[in-house]
Amino acid sequence: MPTIEVSDETFAKLQKQFASEMQVVDLNSLNDLVGQQWFFRTVTYHLVGKVKKVFGRIIELEDAAWVADSGRFADALSKGTLNEVEPVGRALLNFDTVTDCFPWKHKLPLAQK
Repeated sequence: MPTIEVSDETFAKLQKQFASEMQVVDLNSLNDLVGQQWFFRTVTYHLVGKVKKVFGRIIELEDAAWVADSGRFADALSKGTLNEVEPVGRALLNFDTVTDCFPWKHKLPLAQK
């Protein structure tokens, strides 16, 4: 993936202009996910939850929920609205099955919907 380099001054301006939409996440390893909330899409299902621990390629989530229907995906990510969810509590996720993941900036869904 190509890298775009910008000056510190330009980056500061971008941060100020897009503060509400911008979340800087520095990821160098799976352990950098710990303590953060993520929406994971895998080859067969979706999960949302807070990463509690990583061991090898397995990610332990707390306050996790299986997302049966995310609805309009842009709305799910920007507003936190999900059409159908099943809270499961603790979940283990094999990262090798993850196709992509997105920071989750909203309350985790703790009630069945």
